[in-house]
Parts: sequence; C-alpha cells; structure tokens
Amino acid sequence: MQLSFNFTDRSPVQGETLSTCELMRELEAFRDFGKATSVLEFPSGDFDIPVFVNEFWTARQRAAHSLHEISYRACFKPQLPRFFMDRLTVPGDAVYDPFMGRGTTLLEAALRGRRPFGCDINPLSRILVEPRLTPPTGVEIAERLLTIDLTAEATEREDLLVFYHPETLRSLTNLRSYMLEREADGRVDDVDRWIRMVATNRLTGHSPGFLSVYTLPPNQAASVRSQRRINARREQTPPRRNLTEIILKKSRSLLKDLDEDERALLVRMHKNSLLVTGCCSETSRIDDGSVQLVVTSPPFLDVVNYKADNWLRCWFNGIDLDHVPVWQLKKVEDWQQRMTSVFREMRRILMDGGHVAFEVGEVRGGKILMETLVVPAAIDAGLKPLLVLVNDQEFTKTANCWGVSNRSRGTNTNRVVLLRKGE
Repeated sequence: MQLSFNFTDRSPVQGETLSTCELMRELEAFRDFGKATSVLEFPSGDFDIPVFVNEFWTARQRAAHSLHEISYRACFKPQLPRFFMDRLTVPGDAVYDPFMGRGTTLLEAALRGRRPFGCDINPLSRILVEPRLTPPTGVEIAERLLTIDLTAEATEREDLLVFYHPETLRSLTNLRSYMLEREADGRVDDVDRWIRMVATNRLTGHSPGFLSVYTLPPNQAASVRSQRRINARREQTPPRRNLTEIILKKSRSLLKDLDEDERALLVRMHKNSLLVTGCCSETSRIDDGSVQLVVTSPPFLDVVNYKADNWLRCWFNGIDLDHVPVWQLKKVEDWQQRMTSVFREMRRILMDGGHVAFEVGEVRGGKILMETLVVPAAIDAGLKPLLVLVNDQEFTKTANCWGVSNRSRGTNTNRVVLLRKGE
C-alpha cells in the first residue's frame, strides 16, 4: 500500500549531519537514478514506521574502490555504508561494524576520512581487514616474496591435493609456515600481513587466478569430499599454479585505484582505528558514546555456515575453528535475544543522536522477514526505529518487496532498518 507521510512535523536531532526530518524528505524526493520513491507500510502492523523503496545506490554509480575486492560470504557492497556515512557522519567521526567480516564498512569509512571501528568473533576477519588499511607498495610486496623459500621440503596435508597441484601445495605450505613462525615471533609486519591476506583470498576459486583447481566460488570452500566429487564430475586434476605470480597479480588489482593521498589517508585513519576480535555484545575496549554511526549486517539465522565456508582459510592462518564460537542460531527467539544484547551494547557505545543502519533480509523462503524481528529487539534495547530503506536495483513491483517473488524475479535488494539513540 502506497502511503503519504507528513515528514515536516518531525524535529531535527541536535548534532546530526542530517536531521531525521531532512533525511526522510530526501529519501521521499530521491530521483538520482530516474525512479520515484515509493513509501510503504511496515510489514508488521504493530509499528508505524515508513518504508522507502527506490534504487538509492546502483552499479551504475561511481565504482567501489579496488581495495574492496576481497571475497567473503554474504557481504554487502561499499555503496551501502557510503550512503549512510555521507548523510549521517562527518570526517573524523567513528563508524563501527560489529560483524565486520571482510571489512567493507571499515575500509569505506577510512577512505572517507572516518575512524574505522570493527569487531568480529573470527580472527580471520582482522587478517582480511587490517592489511588494506596499511597497504604496502607493489615493490615492497615483490621484494618480500623473493625472500621466502617456497620450494623447501615441507610436511603437507595430502588431503589438500584434491585442490592443489603438489608443487602448488608445497609453495602454499611453505608460505603458511613462514607466516605462522613470524606471527609466533612477533615479527609480522605490514608487508607480511598483506601477502597473507592476498594468499588467503586466492586459496580456492573457479578461475586460473586462484591457486586451486576449479571449485566453488572463493567465498565458499568445498569440503575435501565435495571437491573429490567435483573433480570426478569434471574429469579434472589440479594444475600447477605459480603462487608468487598470483599474489602479485591480485595485489596489482587491489592497489590499482590507490593514489598517494589515499595511502596517506588510510595510514592516518588506521592510527585511529580499533579492531576487536571477540563477541560484539561485550566490547569493553570501545568507549561509551564514542561512535557516531554503526553500519552492519548480522548473521541471518543459520542461512550461512561461516565455519564450513572458511575452513580452508582458517587452516592456512592457523585458526582452530573449534575454539571460535561463531553464532549459528536456528531458532528465531534465540536470534532475537542475541540481537537485543548486541543492540544494548551498540546503544552504550553510540553518541546521543547516533545511528544504526542494520541491513537484513528474508530467510526460509520469505516466511521470516528479519526486520520484523529487528525492530522489537532494538526497542527493547532502548534504540528508536526511524525507517526502513529498501534498495531495489531491479525495481520490480514494490508490493513484492517483502516477499519471495522479489527474489524469484531476480531482484537485487538491500533492506536497512535505521535506528537512532535518543529521541
């Protein structure tokens, strides 16, 4: 149902870059990509929250920075955090992601002169995020790779030969040993971290730009058993890959957009960054009232198995998955209870008038619309729901924006619940 809201009676909140009133008027009038905004009712009649549907960011706008191109399961595009940062923060503000994953929010924040704060339960996240806040030069990367003996005799995991040619596996095993030894001795530097991050990203994939034979997309590692089936079905054996060349090629791709001013900005923002490995409902390292904006996307119940998807990356980085309590919640009430605790912690660290942009989706065939779980959890935690923004890049019938028919039509949507601390 198309609605007509009167946004002029909503008072601005002191200290915001855009007041709630101004933001809603902008969303309603938004025409940047030639489409008109629809304003709909919230899917649950219990809450009077406007829902704005349009193409608010798109693949046709300025492309994301090349440094973002690190694969990770269930990550959003950089245009999403950029949209909210540009409207709700100013340079120097802290922007936080409690489920930082590959670090999209943090990197975009740093590139826009905001202080990047992040948290993730999996140590793998920091391995993927931090090197792109302190990127070395291509020359430094090439020179460091020449110092690492990748051909030495090594004790290898024979089961990994389903993914790798024997020579490739030897190179990979030697690089892994080098990194783990440097880490244990406290000698890992920015160049090592970069090489480790790129190697982690190139472990498996479905093109010659990866170290493995053809397998699942790089954000999902097949199990050894599954890879044996893939190899048999495709009648393939792992080809020899040159680890050094692959790391250098990917490094050039990641660094291609980076100029010296941006490099200096990233270094400056990294000095003021805060990356926490742990549970985001207990972040004592983050001060009360220190964050202006949170942009995040939580685990969607048990839709994504982050442990299974990242098992090979964790092996390479010496991470014992049995000791990483990644959330894998099957019951709606358990998910909602955990999110309430996360929202309480967000409220503690948010400044008065600060915002949370909480990206959610639909699960279990559209039977569960997660925004209907988010809003009551946020209210219980003391946060105020302001609106829902639906970014629909295909923009089919807006009446379908809450249902499965949208996905079956191939639309590409983000649904973001915007919350605020304070009245």
